[in-house]
Amino acid sequence: MERKKALELVEKQLTEHRYQHTLGVMETAIELAQRYNVDEKKAEIAAIFHDYAKFRPKEEMSQILLDQNMPSDLLVHNTELWHAPVGAYLVQTEVGIHDEEILDAIRYHTSGRQDMTMLEKVIFVADYIEPGRHFPGVEEVRAVAKHDLDRALILSLRNTMMFLIKKNQPVYPETLLTYNAMVLNLKA
Repeated sequence: MERKKALELVEKQLTEHRYQHTLGVMETAIELAQRYNVDEKKAEIAAIFHDYAKFRPKEEMSQILLDQNMPSDLLVHNTELWHAPVGAYLVQTEVGIHDEEILDAIRYHTSGRQDMTMLEKVIFVADYIEPGRHFPGVEEVRAVAKHDLDRALILSLRNTMMFLIKKNQPVYPETLLTYNAMVLNLKA
């Protein structure tokens, strides 16, 4: 799918602010893909569609999670996690993208997963560090992403988990497993 067509489809699904975020994620993902020898076109498309379901009604997303036998533990965690797996499903069924690498990069851009592919890491980190993001720790992750994608991913996971813990919110188990796997791989 060409960039222009993909952006037109996504723009209809998002607020203006979220569309600008998507443009930032797209540019950052392309840059990271170039740096880490990842398919740039796949990174571009996954980045464009990563928040496709972000503003779908919660009822619709929870029903899709149930109907498609997605991990049921998502339903008891923060609804912010839902748009990623639901988005992958809707990008496949509504947009017609069937590339599993792209769909997985969309599916795991909020939770992560153990044994993430390079494309999945690129989208996860790009979403975290795109130029429109401004919060404590993001500059450090941006700097590290220039030379070590795995360490950037570990930092972003750590920061996210610490943010949730400070707010007395649960950490999604797959996110903790992702962090642990990444740290253990780094030490190996």
